[in-house]
Amino acid sequence: MCISYDESIGQLTNQTNKKLMRYLNSKLELHDITLEQWNVLLKLSQHEKINQKQLADKVDKDQPTLARILDILERKKLVERKPNKEDKRAFTLHITDKGLSLKEKVEPFLESFFEIIILGISNEDLEIYKHVLTKINSNISIQEMGEK
Repeated sequence: MCISYDESIGQLTNQTNKKLMRYLNSKLELHDITLEQWNVLLKLSQHEKINQKQLADKVDKDQPTLARILDILERKKLVERKPNKEDKRAFTLHITDKGLSLKEKVEPFLESFFEIIILGISNEDLEIYKHVLTKINSNISIQEMGEK
């Protein structure tokens, strides 16, 4: 009997994602940050002095959701909004020294965690996995665009 793609791919992907998110959030809780907040902080550390719209695109969040995450990160003094010199209505986003310090603490943990979860998986298999995920993401984006 043939198992459907939903059962063999969709549900397995969903189950793996949930397990990964649950585990990472439990570990990041020790640093008073969630995975969503971490992703925003990491992208901001890589793209300093960008605006909220640019960051929203980079973290794949809508602007209202990102604004709420930024509000939390700002209250924690991990990021700050500064007036944009060219556009007084806009802000540029900056990671603070405290945010950079947190990044330096969390990044090695995450790297070691991912080294553990890929144990026994060849580099070739990892490249195939990344290629397949990229292709699935692309196909979803094409589907979404066709529905608009």
